[in-house]
Amino acid sequence: MPLKELAERRSLLHRESDAPTLLRHALDDISIGPVAMVSSFGADSVVLLHMISEIDRATPILFIDTEMLFEATLTYQREVAEALGLTDVRVIKPNRAALLERDVDGILHHFDPDACCSLRKTEPLERALEGFGGWITGRKRIHGGARQSLPLFEKSDRRIKINPLANWTSPQIADYITQHDLPRHPLVAQGFPSIGCQPCTTPAEAGEDPRAGRWRGQRKTECGIHFARGQTLRGAA
Repeated sequence: MPLKELAERRSLLHRESDAPTLLRHALDDISIGPVAMVSSFGADSVVLLHMISEIDRATPILFIDTEMLFEATLTYQREVAEALGLTDVRVIKPNRAALLERDVDGILHHFDPDACCSLRKTEPLERALEGFGGWITGRKRIHGGARQSLPLFEKSDRRIKINPLANWTSPQIADYITQHDLPRHPLVAQGFPSIGCQPCTTPAEAGEDPRAGRWRGQRKTECGIHFARGQTLRGAA
């Protein structure tokens, strides 16, 4: 079955499913194949990570360490993985030779943030996803921008992308974290509702889009993992 059709069928099938049910089915879906979760261990990541830990703690979790993350994120990643008993967290880093060739001084983000994201995030992730037929994301429609019409399942190049929390609201996320007594990323309390690399992330003001602090002052809104280069700009179709 073509991947686009498969994604549309799964989205229709699970339109009324809760997130844990959708996850269980996705992890066992032979039509999709092996599935990994890609997690930033960011502001809301603990919700899906907890669900995964309740279903199968051996699910591969891919964490991209761009080597420009907040130290708080690195600490949080280790603490959450241990607390939830996740047994296959794979820390993915940029290729060393590529860094020396294209960003030896670590300043590429200043003049070409798209190229920096490609070097430190999209290329390492593509290598890490080899062998997987699908991957789970924590994206939500409430993030706004190009995510407002996010489906539960979607075709993404040669794979199926799975978005179990696509239709979740901020109160649902907060309630789940409270109900299960899950640890919050320490930067959330400092006004960071979305957390990426340290040089390109600032707090968001009250009433702003949750991702307003990402690449503030630039047209860029996405790192490129989920959207092509032309779709990473504010106001892009």
